Amino acid sequence: MDLADFDFHLPEARIAQQPLDDRAASRMLVVHRAEGRWEDRTFRDFPAYLREGDSLVLNDSRVFTARLFGTRAGWSGEVEVFLLRACSAEGREWSALVKPGRKLGLGEHILFADGLTAEITGRGEFGERTIRFDGNSDLLEEFEKIGHVPLPPYIKRDDRADDLERYQTVFARERGSVAAPTAGLHFTPEILEACRARGADVAYVTLHVGLGTFQPLHDEQVERAKLHWESYRITEDNAARMRSARRLVCAGTTSVRTVESALRRGALHGQSGETDIFIYPGYEFRGVGALLTNFHLPRTSLLLLVCAFAGTELALSAYRHAVEAEYRFYSYGDCMLIV
Repeated sequence: MDLADFDFHLPEARIAQQPLDDRAASRMLVVHRAEGRWEDRTFRDFPAYLREGDSLVLNDSRVFTARLFGTRAGWSGEVEVFLLRACSAEGREWSALVKPGRKLGLGEHILFADGLTAEITGRGEFGERTIRFDGNSDLLEEFEKIGHVPLPPYIKRDDRADDLERYQTVFARERGSVAAPTAGLHFTPEILEACRARGADVAYVTLHVGLGTFQPLHDEQVERAKLHWESYRITEDNAARMRSARRLVCAGTTSVRTVESALRRGALHGQSGETDIFIYPGYEFRGVGALLTNFHLPRTSLLLLVCAFAGTELALSAYRHAVEAEYRFYSYGDCMLIV
């Protein structure tokens, strides 16, 4: 398959730059796969599409303030470090993107606020660097003090204080993501209670969202493309909830990838590991019965996953409708429910 087949035109004005004041006020495009049709609804209607015995699967990963600013030792001028994930057992080495990348070579030291320092110790694919932080402090606590909310690059503004709360789901628990599992941003405690009132159970998985959620694929032939590794965990209690469900309703592509990664290793059970699972049209889903998802960037693995689940022609037709109907796109935008 050619990646160009998964492109679409989106006017810049359709890209949401701000969250809505009310999380649950988003519009929701409901796509019915069996009937090949869609309907325009709002997210407050979401519980009505759940059934007795469903398991609503939510990713409880918590975004941390992964964008840091500092200076090069001995030089003036700002340096930006976008942390991706820890890559050493003790958690002091991190994979990161750095700016200005061409000027930051191996052995360079970066000075951050509050006396935090790091050294560039390696290079990776796609411009990544490995950096090692000095000292023995709790790094996630340090990042919370000096870091910024890692808003996606298509949000053309600086992060603000309110993004600390809005670029986070109400059920976020486990710190480790550099991007929000955005389908979960629409939920409120009241909506979750309404889901339970419909007879649906709620199960949580953890997948720490990495760089791949932003980036286009790097190969024009879909089958040759590769994804970044991301870590995930499922507790046995939550696995049992999913095993007993009549249907798994996954909120977000990250929940889908977690469930499908676990099922590739056998039955759903408590487990942890890493996954680079790449789901594109032709994939046979093992467990997911319905999917709630935001609208995604063209030519990305997330859009291909949606096409795999809904069918490429139906998914792209629904996207074109969403553009024409002026839905709000991407992280702070509206959502799509595929049943």
